[in-house]
Amino acid sequence: MDAVWLSPIYPSPMADFGYDVSDYTDVHPLFGTLEDFDALVGEAHRLGLKVVLDFVPNHSSDEHPWFVASRSSRDGPKRGWYVWRDAARDGGPPNNWESLFGGPAWEWDEAPGQYYLHLFHEKQPDLNWRNPETRGAMLDVMRFWFERGVDGFRVDVLSLLIKDEAFRDNPPTPEWRTGYPPHQRQQRLYNEDRPEMRELVREMRAVADEYDERVLIGEIYLPLDRLMAYYGEDLNGIHLPFNFGLVLLEEWEADAVRRLVEQYEAALPEGAWPNWVLGNHDNPRIASRVGPSRSRLAQMLLLTLRGTPTCYYGDEIGMHDVEIPPHLIVDPVGKSAPGHGRDPERTPMQWDASPNAGFSTGTPWLPVPRDYAENNVEAQRNTYRSQLALFERLTELRHELRSLATGSYRSLDTRTEPVFAYLREYEGERVLVALNFGSSPEEVDLSEAGTEGELLCSTLMDREGGVDPKRLALRPGEGVVVRLPG
Repeated sequence: MDAVWLSPIYPSPMADFGYDVSDYTDVHPLFGTLEDFDALVGEAHRLGLKVVLDFVPNHSSDEHPWFVASRSSRDGPKRGWYVWRDAARDGGPPNNWESLFGGPAWEWDEAPGQYYLHLFHEKQPDLNWRNPETRGAMLDVMRFWFERGVDGFRVDVLSLLIKDEAFRDNPPTPEWRTGYPPHQRQQRLYNEDRPEMRELVREMRAVADEYDERVLIGEIYLPLDRLMAYYGEDLNGIHLPFNFGLVLLEEWEADAVRRLVEQYEAALPEGAWPNWVLGNHDNPRIASRVGPSRSRLAQMLLLTLRGTPTCYYGDEIGMHDVEIPPHLIVDPVGKSAPGHGRDPERTPMQWDASPNAGFSTGTPWLPVPRDYAENNVEAQRNTYRSQLALFERLTELRHELRSLATGSYRSLDTRTEPVFAYLREYEGERVLVALNFGSSPEEVDLSEAGTEGELLCSTLMDREGGVDPKRLALRPGEGVVVRLPG
C-alpha cells in the first residue's frame, strides 16, 4: 500500500457514521485524540505511507455549534451559514428536492419558522457554500489538517456543494420505477454539478497547492463528460475525480469493460492522471457483484490499468456482502428504504478465526459472516494461492515495474470475445495483461505484442515461466501478467 484513506474521524453524534460532523478540527473520542492522530501520521510517514482524510464539506451535524447558532435566530451571525427557505404558499417545503436518504430534502424548524435543507439525513443540514464566511471557514478546515501533516482529502459528495440560486424544482427521472433506489427518482439538475462548482474546485485546489505534494480526490457520481470538468482548466482542479465506472458497470464482460476503459482513457484531458475503483462503502462488494473467481480477475484489472487504484478494505481477501437481519440494521438508508441499505458491505474487517473475526473483543456494530473462520487475513496469509497472495503479488509488481505504475496503456485486438487484453509500456519496458472473463478455456493470438514472454502472475497463482503470446492459453476466469522483451 502507498496510502490509507480514513473515513470520518471527527466528533459526531453518529447519525450517519461520522458523516454528520459536529467539530471539523478534532477527533472523536471513540478513535482517540489529536495527539493520537499526530502519532498515527508520524508513524505512517516513517513507513512510507500517505494519510488521506475524509473531508465532509456539504453538510455538518445539526449539533455542530455553527448550526445551533444558525437555527437560534433569523438575525444571528451564523444564519447564512446554512440553507434556509420560507415555506411554499401551501405551507409545504420550498421545492420538490428529495433527500438521497429518502423523503423530502427539507425539514421544518419551528423556532425560526423556516425550512432547512438536508440532501441526506435530517440531522445533516447542508452548509451554504455561497456564503463567503462559510466558504472561508471550510477552506481553513483543510489548512488545519494539512498543517498536521495530512497528505490529502477524499472530498465527500463534492458535486453537491452549490445549489441553484432560484431553488427550481428538479425534473423526474423518466425511467424510474418502484423498487429502484429512492434517490434516483429525480434528476438532480438544480442541486448537483452547478456551473459555480468550477470556481469552488479551483479554490480548494489553491489551498492544497499551498502545501507540498498534497492530493484532492473527489467523490463525484457523474457521466464521463461532466466528471472530466472537475480536473479543471489547465488541470487546476481536483487531482483525482473518482472514476466509479467499474463500480457501476452492470455487464461484467470483456467487451463492456474494454469499452469503459477506452471511453475513459479517451475522455481524459491531456496530462490528467486516471484512477480506478472497484468498490466502496456505498455499493455492494465486488465479490458479491461478480462472484468469487471473477473478483480475483477484477483485482488484476484494478492493479494493472493505467492510473491510481483504490481498494476498499476487505476486497483484497474477497470479502462479500453480509445479510443483515432487520433488527440489526444501522444504516439510515436501510431503515428508510429497506433493501437499499449499505450495511452489507460495511461489516468488520476479517482478520482471523477468533470471535468477531478478530476485529473486536466487544460487540461490533454489524455482524460478521458465517464463513469468516475460513475467509480471513490470517488464513490467507498461510495459503500461497489465496486472493491475498494474489493481491500482494500484484502490488509488488506495481512497485517493481514502471510500466505498470506509470506506463502508457493500449488495448489489443484479441479476436476472442471473452478476453480483454492490453499493453502497458514505459521506456522500453513492456507488460501484457490478458483477462479471460469467460467460463471456458480460451487460446488467444496476441502476436502483435510479441512472440515470447515471461509469465509473472496468474490470478490462479499456480504457474510462472515462459509463454508464447501467439498461443496464449487462459483457463476460465484466469488473468495473466506477462513481461515482454523490450
